[in-house]
Amino acid sequence: MDRRRFLALSAATVAALPLARAAQAAPLEYKPGLVEERLKAGETVFLDFKASWCTTCAAQERVLDALKAGNPAYEQAITLINVDWDAYGKSDLAKSLKIPRRSTLVVLKGNQELGRIVADTSKGAIQGLMDTALAAATA
Repeated sequence: MDRRRFLALSAATVAALPLARAAQAAPLEYKPGLVEERLKAGETVFLDFKASWCTTCAAQERVLDALKAGNPAYEQAITLINVDWDAYGKSDLAKSLKIPRRSTLVVLKGNQELGRIVADTSKGAIQGLMDTALAAATA
């Protein structure tokens, strides 16, 4: 391959990266009825109960972002839903799942809870929960 062709292909690849990233599913913002709708559709749901001011939530988000960047299958197979703690911390959803606080991550499939993490920011724990969700989603 000559230098000109190599540079052209390299530039095209770099230009396409943001488009590929945009094609991945961004987390949905919770609204009442969304979780039930997605579960009835047979999806595996990953709930992230968080608040914009929560430092633990921010640390979890950094780990989640790194994991999703390293394994696109997470975003492709799992329905990720952000739940604003300030708006929905006392909602029927939070009550029914017995969510104790913000910075709680929960995986659901059908009518079953497959796992949860409360206030844990370790990569290993969060990756374990994401892997549980991925296994359920692709089973």
